[in-house]
Amino acid sequence: MEVIYEDNHLIAVNKTCREIVQGDKTGDQPLSEMLKAWLKKKYAKPGNVFIGVAHRLDRPVSGVVLFAKTSKALARLNTMFRDGKVKKTYWAIVKNRPPKDEDEVVNWLVRNENQNKSFAFDNERPGAKKAILHYRLVAASDRYFLLEIDLKTGRHHQIRCQLAHLGCPIRGDLKYGYPRSNRDGGISLHARSASFVHPVSQLPVQIVAPVPDDPLWRALTANLPG
Repeated sequence: MEVIYEDNHLIAVNKTCREIVQGDKTGDQPLSEMLKAWLKKKYAKPGNVFIGVAHRLDRPVSGVVLFAKTSKALARLNTMFRDGKVKKTYWAIVKNRPPKDEDEVVNWLVRNENQNKSFAFDNERPGAKKAILHYRLVAASDRYFLLEIDLKTGRHHQIRCQLAHLGCPIRGDLKYGYPRSNRDGGISLHARSASFVHPVSQLPVQIVAPVPDDPLWRALTANLPG
C-alpha cells in the first residue's frame, strides 16, 4: 500500500490493480481496512480508527484513491464528488490511435447489471445516462498511444466503455474488447491525479499518483512533465 498524501482530515493511496477500495464478495482485504490498520499502528491509536470512502476505482484500475479521516471531511467530500468539484485526470494506454488527437466524446450509456458492463450508444434511448469525457493524445510509441482523459460525468465503467466504442479499447481490458490480458491482471488505466479545494482548510490540493512500475508505462510517460 502506497500512501501519497496525508493530512489531519484526508489520506490518499496510489492503488494497484490488485487492490480493492471496499470489501466485496471476494473477501479480499480492502484498502479501507488496510488504511485503518496502518493508521492505528503509525499513531499508536488505542481505539477504532475512522476511514470514510468517498469514491471508488474499479479493481483493475490503478491510481489515486482519496479517503476521509474524519466524518466532517467525509460529508464534505461526498458533496464535492457529487457536485463535480473534484477534478480527476486519467491516463489510458490504447493500441489504436483515436480518430482525432483531441476531442470531447458524448455517448449514452446503458448499464447491464448481470454482465457488470456498460454499453455506449450515439443517441439517447430509454434508461441511458449521458456520458461526457474529453481526451487528448499525449504520447505514442510504434504500437501504443497514451491518452489523457478528463471526465465530465461519472458513469459506470465510463472511460472503458467510451474508449472501446471509439475503437480504442484499453490495453488489457478483455471485458471491453481488448484481445489480450495484462500480465498483472489489471488494465492500463491509471487515475493520474485529483485536484480540489480542501474540504476543511479551503486550500487548493493536487494529488498525483506515480504510474505503475511497468516498462511500457515508463516509456510512454518518460518525456511528460510532472
